[in-house]
Amino acid sequence: MMKKVLGMGNALTDILLRIDSDQVLEELKLPKGSMQLIDLQKLGEIRSKLNFDTSVMATGGSASNTINGITKLGAEAGFLGKVGQDEIGDFFQRDLMANGVSSLLGYSKNPSGNCTVLVSPDGERTLCTFLGAAAELDESDINESIFNGYDIFHIEGYLVQNHSLIRKAVQLAKKAGLLVSIDLASYNVVESNHAFLLEMVKEYVDIVFANEEEARAFTGREPHEALIQIADHCLIAVVKIGKQGSFVKSGDETHTIAPFMATSIDTTGAGDLYAAGFLYGLANNLSLDVCGKIGSLVSSKVVEVLGAKMSQVVWNEVKLQISSFVASKK
Repeated sequence: MMKKVLGMGNALTDILLRIDSDQVLEELKLPKGSMQLIDLQKLGEIRSKLNFDTSVMATGGSASNTINGITKLGAEAGFLGKVGQDEIGDFFQRDLMANGVSSLLGYSKNPSGNCTVLVSPDGERTLCTFLGAAAELDESDINESIFNGYDIFHIEGYLVQNHSLIRKAVQLAKKAGLLVSIDLASYNVVESNHAFLLEMVKEYVDIVFANEEEARAFTGREPHEALIQIADHCLIAVVKIGKQGSFVKSGDETHTIAPFMATSIDTTGAGDLYAAGFLYGLANNLSLDVCGKIGSLVSSKVVEVLGAKMSQVVWNEVKLQISSFVASKK
């Protein structure tokens, strides 16, 4: 029987803009490739420096992207987050429903969160996040009934600044018998919450997703050694190394996952969609190497579009490819 996945994260709407050079990042004091939390004043400064006429708007947030990907692949999933009672909040809610995601959204009187994604010429993205209502998700929004009917609980690392929220959520998820999955999200988030993250992974987390930089920030080691160290603390460790593919380890079982060739124009959502493919595989009780292969395939497709959303035509192609390599394993 297929498992159901519940995601929890910042309910954000992405505003994606390609920039001509990285000089503007230096002028705005934004470290390339990082995620920076910004206030309304900084948002205004970014808006004044750049022309947003060509920007693209799409629902985002790391866990939301993952959950949308899971439902697009054909599994059941829900999303827990918080939005404002405004146009962006309505846009977010409609998008969840259109993608077949069960909405567990809460509402706030404050503006909905949004993330300005500045895409460099090499495809690297720098995230400027105004959390707004999304940041108001807290432990009072979490209760045991939320987890009813779900088998896997996926959290984005961007939430780890709120220690009490994460602690309560993972404790109740484990009590309800769910597997707990976390995407480490950003190297600077890992660095500033290292002790807490390590405690959560050792005590409650079953599945850890990390890219090369996040794995280094978490363990102080390079990818393969980082994989071994992370796998010592949890059931399944996944370390992604971009164009070189990824590693998956669980106990004595280790897999090197080959990359799928892609013409990258924007890396937004690549890690989120890798997690979507991987968790979809787990939800279908597929082997770890196939889970990794699905994650690799889905992430290779999303880097070929601007933003984390792909057309239904692309999703149909992806599902056909997945069917073929799942069949070949039988």
